[in-house]
Amino acid sequence: MHLNHDSTAPAADPIAFDDFLRVDIRVGTIVEAEPFPEARKPAYRLRIDFGPAIGVKKSSAQIVARYGLEELPGRQVAAVVNFPPRQIGKFMSEVLTLGFADEDGEVILFAPDRAVPNGSRLF
Repeated sequence: MHLNHDSTAPAADPIAFDDFLRVDIRVGTIVEAEPFPEARKPAYRLRIDFGPAIGVKKSSAQIVARYGLEELPGRQVAAVVNFPPRQIGKFMSEVLTLGFADEDGEVILFAPDRAVPNGSRLF
């Protein structure tokens, strides 16, 4: 899924600003987190509320190494909301929850440092 998440990798090829604008990255609040034992790699099933315009969407996230289920509800996260849904086992993931790799290669969720309205778009 990831091209290269090595922090020492060079920058990707340039893209046009209009290409960036086509990627719709929004903030939402996790309202539910469940185990996802059927996933090939350890993951959780998340339900994320992106506000009235987008609603609640489902996502699979490989974040079990750094987050417990009990700490996820109420946490704001960023996600791409305009990719096509992706079938992951028997689960349909509707958004791509975003994160960065830490020094061990584990995912750290990408989120605002202060609360913002659900559905706020990254710019």
